[in-house]
Amino acid sequence: MMKSAPTSKLLRCAIYTRKSTEQGLEQAFNSLDNQREAAEAYIKSQAHEGWRLLPEAYDEGGYSGGSLQRPALQRLLAEVQAGRVDVIVVYKVDRLTRALSDFAKLVELFDQHGVSFVSVTQAFNTTTSMGRLTLNVLLSFAQFEREVTAERIRDKIAASKKKGLRMGGPVPLGYAARDKKLVIDPAEAEQVTKIFAGYLELGCLSALAADLRERGVLTKVSRRRDGTSRGGIPFSKGPLAYLLRNRVYIGEVVHKGQHYRGEHEPIVPPELFETVQSTLSAKAQAAGAGRANTGSLLKGLLYDDRGNRMTPSSARKGGVRYRYYVSRAVEEGRREEVGTVARVPAPEIEQAVLSAIAGCGEGSEPAA
Repeated sequence: MMKSAPTSKLLRCAIYTRKSTEQGLEQAFNSLDNQREAAEAYIKSQAHEGWRLLPEAYDEGGYSGGSLQRPALQRLLAEVQAGRVDVIVVYKVDRLTRALSDFAKLVELFDQHGVSFVSVTQAFNTTTSMGRLTLNVLLSFAQFEREVTAERIRDKIAASKKKGLRMGGPVPLGYAARDKKLVIDPAEAEQVTKIFAGYLELGCLSALAADLRERGVLTKVSRRRDGTSRGGIPFSKGPLAYLLRNRVYIGEVVHKGQHYRGEHEPIVPPELFETVQSTLSAKAQAAGAGRANTGSLLKGLLYDDRGNRMTPSSARKGGVRYRYYVSRAVEEGRREEVGTVARVPAPEIEQAVLSAIAGCGEGSEPAA
């Protein structure tokens, strides 16, 4: 009596497709469809080995292969971890990832869960040592291509900046973007000139921020790609300092510390801009000297109970100088955002921290 041929084990196959850009995805038959069709044909050719296509689609349009943080890929990996996938089929290896470090993580995950990885056009899989070697070689070239492309983009940006061209990014207050160029927004430009003049008049970023808050002057509102907006909030010292240092307002563009004549019109006269720079630099130098003299040990390390950074401050009373750490919300006039402790004496909190550190060191063995 003849024995029947053994039945092949059922292998559940998932197809993953990816395209880096969204261009062309609106077509009736696009790149993702082409990848899926080729993968489906390959799975059918392996039906005698028990390969069966899972109905779930894992299609990714408009996502780079340089990161694993992609929605469809994360869904697929969750299925792998749940034990519901046996074989992952892709059109090419770089559809899954272009980074060797990420590929190593994926291979480790696949091995843990007994999942094979197959590339249709390159005809190999990770179940064999030769397949693993070939994958690593191909990914090395894919990563090399990605790095070369990045270098070309950086070179193009540098060359464009030297010609004074705008290369995207947030639009500064005082300008609008039209045809990829900056044009002056008259109403906002007036606010910018008043901010520069106001700083020279008040001589203090905190006072200027408080003045702008009272007059209802807010930061630039801009739209993100996902439809949400940012900005439209009161100025604080950081954004004000950045605005006052921004050479775009004298008609220049900056790239890696070098500034070039831009193709847009300036808003602030060069004389006013340079006077503001000199004042800012003098204030920063004086503040640095003051911190060095007072020795504010905890600068940048303290926060109030609402998450506001506490910065060094001082006051004189009866000829005696007292040091404090004050919540930045107080300095910027945001009284409603101040925590329960708005100000602490600097010597007391510094001594408490030093004592705690010394206490932690007691009883420890000396280094060999």
